[in-house]
Amino acid sequence: MTRKRKALAGLSAGLLLLGTLSSARLADEFFEISKNMEIFNSVYRELNIYYVDDTRPGELMKTGIDAMLRSLDPYTVYYPESSVEDAMFMQTGQYGGIGALVNTIDGRITITEPYEGYPAARSGLRAGDIVLKVNGKSVEGKNHQEIADQLTGQPGSEVEITVQRPGVSEPLMLRIKREEIKIPDVPYYTLLDDGATGYIKLTGFTQTASMDVRNAFVNLKKKEMKQCILDLRGNGGGLLREAINIVNFFVPKGTEIVQTRGKIDEWNKTYTALNDPLDIEMPIVVLVDGFSASASEIVSGSLQDLDRAVVLGEESFGKGLVQQTKDVAYNAKMKLTVAKYYTPSGRCIQRLDYAHRDGPSGEVKAVADSLVKAFRTRNGRVVYDGRGIRPDVEVNDEEFGLILEGLINEWIIFDWATSYRNNHELIDSVSFQLTDADYRNFRDYVLSRDFTYDTNTLKIYKELEKAAKQEKYFDEAANEFSRLSDRLKPDASRDLDKFKNRIMDLLENEVVSRYYYQNGRIRQSIPNDPCLRSAQEVFSTNYASLLSNSSPQRK
Repeated sequence: MTRKRKALAGLSAGLLLLGTLSSARLADEFFEISKNMEIFNSVYRELNIYYVDDTRPGELMKTGIDAMLRSLDPYTVYYPESSVEDAMFMQTGQYGGIGALVNTIDGRITITEPYEGYPAARSGLRAGDIVLKVNGKSVEGKNHQEIADQLTGQPGSEVEITVQRPGVSEPLMLRIKREEIKIPDVPYYTLLDDGATGYIKLTGFTQTASMDVRNAFVNLKKKEMKQCILDLRGNGGGLLREAINIVNFFVPKGTEIVQTRGKIDEWNKTYTALNDPLDIEMPIVVLVDGFSASASEIVSGSLQDLDRAVVLGEESFGKGLVQQTKDVAYNAKMKLTVAKYYTPSGRCIQRLDYAHRDGPSGEVKAVADSLVKAFRTRNGRVVYDGRGIRPDVEVNDEEFGLILEGLINEWIIFDWATSYRNNHELIDSVSFQLTDADYRNFRDYVLSRDFTYDTNTLKIYKELEKAAKQEKYFDEAANEFSRLSDRLKPDASRDLDKFKNRIMDLLENEVVSRYYYQNGRIRQSIPNDPCLRSAQEVFSTNYASLLSNSSPQRK
């Protein structure tokens, strides 16, 4: 047999063996699936027949499905038919309802934000109003999601809502006609005071996001915009195609924007710019923070890798996973992770490794430092995977300690703004400022409440105490630990004075939102925004040098 024939025979044998192994592996997988489905059906049947109490089969199954999906990642979610609108809302930003957010505050269902121009706001519903009844039925014992579901419904239908307004003795009963609610992806854009810098706030990536950004950008160019800030802070992402379209506005047709790689070939794709861009020369700064995720990171990471924009702010969330919604039986849907995405340099910025949980606890940890790899942008700048999008210019908000986090999480700033709104029918404008007397009132209000919060120092101390107990050192040093704990306890009175200016900014922003809604909140924050000031400084000083190889990103 010739050498060529031997080689072909060897290759054929190898392929046959590979095919046999693959078939065997596939058969094993099918057997495992079939076996475990049979086990599950058997357990489910026995529970429903013999369990001592009513098991409510639908709820039991939903609990089982949710637990199974939670073991994978938090983005793989099952939506029964009753919740399908939630899945649609994430894609469209559109639903039938009154146009208001509700939440639970101090155990009470509370209106937290009516949307400007929609039925809730037009009817006079305010942030801070406590929901007592919906359609004549008490909300007691229900959670805020159940109440939100009752407030949504077919456009044109009516809902009756009874609320208690703080400071008002009698409850208010309002009949509100539901409408189609569409939350804008770009709630605000403007030309800043320098007359040259455009500012576009993008809050989501629903199916109208790229159209909203296009309209804002085109309108600002008509006003002689010379440079643009795209604000993605707090933007948790959305549709992949909308992120691709937005990057396409700023890069030449045919440019690679992002790749996706999954278990099946259907998701191994390279996405390029398919359309002519809006502008490939204008300087762009993209703002990100720890809440910028997914599609926000595709936009910021791709523009960074292509050296088309300077990224400024704080390290982003680090979600490099792609989801797709699938139809399942009985009109239900499931959103599941189907791929990871990779920016043009080849990096995946996924921070948490869901595939390798930590032992029995199942804790999910970040990708190990030893596994983080370096990549290079088009101009040769160094960037890294596994850690979200690291800004080219890091701008951390003013160090204000964790008292501010506590004031927000405990709804104290929210409650004080509610009281202010109920005592002041009007304010001058979005440029409104509180007085020192107002701040003294707020300070007294905080100290009158049972308000506690941690500091970073105290958090580290608690870790030290935990380690000392685990390693059996705590008992012999208990007195020293007790004295140290007392000295490290936060002092609200001191911190309220120390961080007065920063707290005042947030108080003013919350108050303005009660009169001018989300649009006013954004407008009010612009003059005091350190990231906007830094972005304007970048435009005027070192924009070009930041995009060159002379300024590599730090690890």
